[in-house]
Order: sequence, then C-alpha cells, then structure tokens
Amino acid sequence: MTEQEVIQLSRTDLVSDQEVRWCPGCGDYAILKHVQSALAELNVARENMVVVSGIGCAARFPYYMNTYGFHSIHGRSPALATGVKMANSDLSVWVVGGDGDMMSIGGNHLIHALRRNIDLTILLFNNEIYGLTKGQFSPTSGPGIRTKSSPEGSIDPAFDPICLALGAGATFVGRTADMWGKHLQKMIKEAHAHKGTSFIEILQNCIIFNDGAFEQEVGKKTKADRTLELVHGEPLIFGADRDRGIRANGLELEVVELGNGISESDLLVYNSEAHTPGMAMLLAANGCGGGDFPLPVGMFRRVQQPSYETSMNAQVTAAQAKSGGEKPSLESLFNRGDTWTVN
Repeated sequence: MTEQEVIQLSRTDLVSDQEVRWCPGCGDYAILKHVQSALAELNVARENMVVVSGIGCAARFPYYMNTYGFHSIHGRSPALATGVKMANSDLSVWVVGGDGDMMSIGGNHLIHALRRNIDLTILLFNNEIYGLTKGQFSPTSGPGIRTKSSPEGSIDPAFDPICLALGAGATFVGRTADMWGKHLQKMIKEAHAHKGTSFIEILQNCIIFNDGAFEQEVGKKTKADRTLELVHGEPLIFGADRDRGIRANGLELEVVELGNGISESDLLVYNSEAHTPGMAMLLAANGCGGGDFPLPVGMFRRVQQPSYETSMNAQVTAAQAKSGGEKPSLESLFNRGDTWTVN
C-alpha cells in the first residue's frame, strides 16, 4: 500500500462467516463489535491484521474476525504474537485473552512482552472469573469470592492488571469497559497509533458465573461516582456533580470534596506522559483497594520508547554491515565462538 492509498473498510468487512458462540448476554459480544468497528477505521488492510489468542472464552476471538488469526495454547499468546511481529514487523498484531489466561499461566509471557516493548496491542478481558471452565476464581477475583473452587471464599489477594502492566514497564496502559462503546473504540485507535506494546484492560461482565462484578463502575447511574477518568493535563475530578477530586497528602492520595476552601487548584493534574509511572501506580493501587476511592479508567500511561523489533532490526543491520552487508552462512554461525568436537 502506498502512502496515497486509503483502505476503506466497514465493520461488516471484519465479520467472519463463523457463528459467534458465547453465552447470551456475555460482554464479549459488545467487545467484538466495538473492536471490529475500531479496526475498520485504522486504514489497515485485512491481510495485514493478525489476531492471536490463548485459551478461554475470549480466545474464540480470531474465529470471528475476518483477518488472519492464531488460536494458540493456554497463556502463550504473547509469545506467539511476538514471533509473528518479529517475522513481519509491518503487520498489525493484536493479542486477545482473559484474566485467567493472561494473568495466571500466561503471566510470565505477558510481563516480558510488556517490558520488551514489542509493537503489539494486548487486550485483556477481565471478568474476574474463569468462565470457560465453569466458574472458578481467577487471579483477579480477590479475597472472599465464593466459587466452585473456593466454596468458603477465596483467600488469595487479587492481581491488578494495571499495576502489573505498569510495573513491567509498559509504555501504553489503559482501562475501559465492554459497554463503553465510544470509549473502548477511542482507546483501541490510540493503542494502534502507539509504537510499542499497548496494553488495555477491558472490564467485562460474565453473566453466568460473575454477573454484575463491575456494575457500580460500569452502570450509568453509578459510573460517575465510582470511576475517575484519567485525562492528560486535566485535574483529577469525578462525581455526578463534578464535586470531588483527588489530592496529594504527602505521599498518599486522598478523596476530597470541592468547596469549603478546597478548589480545583488543590487537586492533582494528571500526566500520562510522565517518564516514570509513579502517579499512575499510586492511582491504580488506590483504585483497587475499595473504600471511597474511585476506580481509575482511561489512559494511565503513554510514553515513547524504542520498540523491540526496531532495535533488533537495527542490530541485525549493524551485524551484517561488519561482513560487508552479506548474510553469513549457517555453518559459519554454528562454528563460531565456543565449539568443540566430540569423538
């Protein structure tokens, strides 16, 4: 495709001929629709898109996308996607998985993809439960939840996907929800435009095994009071009446009400482009602790750093230049360095 060519797609162009099979009312339906709508506007040809998944309900995604796809094994989707991207860096590579798939058996692959800053977009669907295997608690479920594998209540502390991504050094970190169509699509487009690993946690409802897990945060009546939209360069304000905000108290964050001597100038102004993710980590940690602190959503971090495949390609080019631009033979590579012969 030349710079002048424009790829014109509609959502239906990205709908495959496969019957979509999720439980009626599952949040995956909404996510699928919004992802297809967003990808149709990216000016990327279908043959240049690849969707890679692991195991779980969300992992059926590649079947329903009229693009190239790879339904891999449990937890290994970031590793497979890394191989795809390294083999052809021109491809737009998307990784899809649930909280069980990516935060448990796939946790190791996830954190290393994030720290390497490979140009992938990773979509983690978080319903805080194992859905495909019928309702066991997952790494994001949290203490007290009663499931088939924790009938007396789980005693495991919960993993927070945002804290994990920030701690791994991800250069693009965001949070949205299955029912926030415009918000989700906007974040998808911003993730695609980012050069490096983009990580988006999508809060998703499992109507069968964990219905209403995010009702307070996602519901229209309570969303304004229970979530805090992170907007770069703007003060941290929330509430249906926009009358509450987040203020620093030493090294701690606190919720305050505007008025009675407290104004917007007393509130923290968010910086998603900060070199270090300290403020993002504080907000994420406070937001998953319950109490009166709202759940942060939106853009936690977006910074530019060299992507892995760019650095690797530069290294390969430099190595080839040492031999006059010629690729060395496989035999010469095998027999250089420490080698020995066994008789």
